[in-house]
Amino acid sequence: MLFNSVDFLVFFTLIVSVYFALPHRWRWVLLLAGSYYFYMCWKPAYIILIIISTLIDYCCALAMGRTSKPGRRKLFLLVSLFTNLGLLFTFKYLNFFAYSFQYVLGFGQQGKPFLNVLLPVGISFYTFQTLSYTIDVFRGIRPPEKRLGIFALYVSFFPQLVAGPIERSTRLLPQFDNVVKFDYERVVNGIRLMLWGFFKKVVIADTLARLVDPVYNAPADYAGPSYFIATVFFAYQIYCDFSGYTDIARGSAQVLGIELMENFQRPYYSKSIRQFWRRWHISLSTWFRDYLYIPIGGSRVALPRHCLNLFIVFLLCGLWHGANWTFIIWGLLHGTYLIVGLLTRTARAQFTGWIGLDKAPFLKKLVQVAITFGLICFGWIFFRANSLSDAWYIVTHLLSGWQMLTTQSTSELVFVAGKPSLFILCILLVIVLESVHLLQRRIDWRDVIKLKPLWFRWAVYYSLVISIMLLGSLNAEPFIYFQF
Repeated sequence: MLFNSVDFLVFFTLIVSVYFALPHRWRWVLLLAGSYYFYMCWKPAYIILIIISTLIDYCCALAMGRTSKPGRRKLFLLVSLFTNLGLLFTFKYLNFFAYSFQYVLGFGQQGKPFLNVLLPVGISFYTFQTLSYTIDVFRGIRPPEKRLGIFALYVSFFPQLVAGPIERSTRLLPQFDNVVKFDYERVVNGIRLMLWGFFKKVVIADTLARLVDPVYNAPADYAGPSYFIATVFFAYQIYCDFSGYTDIARGSAQVLGIELMENFQRPYYSKSIRQFWRRWHISLSTWFRDYLYIPIGGSRVALPRHCLNLFIVFLLCGLWHGANWTFIIWGLLHGTYLIVGLLTRTARAQFTGWIGLDKAPFLKKLVQVAITFGLICFGWIFFRANSLSDAWYIVTHLLSGWQMLTTQSTSELVFVAGKPSLFILCILLVIVLESVHLLQRRIDWRDVIKLKPLWFRWAVYYSLVISIMLLGSLNAEPFIYFQF
């Protein structure tokens, strides 16, 4: 079931109505049943994977809680790790690694898939979420959850089940015990966030996709200017697609009285790649930081080992996103950015001082943001390309065709396959998005709306709804991160 579908609107309305009509002690049953139904709308059989993961992690955590022997606690943690990562590897990576070994060993073209099944939706997200629970129990950060139903709800809570944010048990589990009363202001505030999320996904992201997809699906038919336009638009497409999902998830959870973590903080305003990863997909970046980067030494080691740690983390970060070399290269590219930034930190500081940027703080920030955004967009080429060969073709032809901007074919190049009205619409939508971002530098736009007169608030609501109805696709387009 997609968020951007009529089915979800009906489902969510029913859940909310029954939720507030039920006594608190029975609400978890409704949410668990609704979450399982929500997931089974894609492929019913895959609910078995969630149940297996839930039962094993529940039992392993209880077993760790009953013993103080380090060896036995580590054994139960390893059972949890191997089970969850084994399921993830089998369904997501088995074919990829098998084909890669075939290619390396010279067996020629790949044959039939070793495991011919669809990738379970959201498996990377709920696997990391439940792993964080067992690791936290092992570390003694939290006691094991003794109520199986509540733990099952933590693993499968429908707003963030498929594409995050990846919540920690220390944050989400206690909220299921809170007695939530219907609060008009909270509910309306959640619906506002959902509405903005729908607008970002259905209007901005899906509209941008109409220009991005033709270029990336047939790169040989285009030239440098089209690659440039499509890549910049893809940067906004993937942001609006993913953050739109997060807004809908956080908004729907807020209606139910549950707060999910913020997953994005204006990432394209970052002044460095390091800062970008503090603002982009925050639940994933902090997961890798807390459960991989710091345990292997983080930055508290010698410089060569620090660089190796960054390399490992971003190699796995790329692989987490998908079983394809394009994602691995994307991850390694970001790791390389961070390593180079680390090694040149002193030299860059001296250079900015030498050219006088330190005396112009605004210009310095503008230059840093522009360079960072350019590096991010270059990485998005590999992330979006259908294959490594397509990505390489685009990279090696980025400078081609620019001389044609002075010829009669300018409109076809600049407006991407002769779609000037669509191009202008995309520009206007990006301006709307950035206007809201600038507004949110100091205050959440929802807080601004609350302070405005009734007529202004409803004008904004109607504008968003009408835009969704007129500009949105009649067919519910899947979210990009559903494939991960």
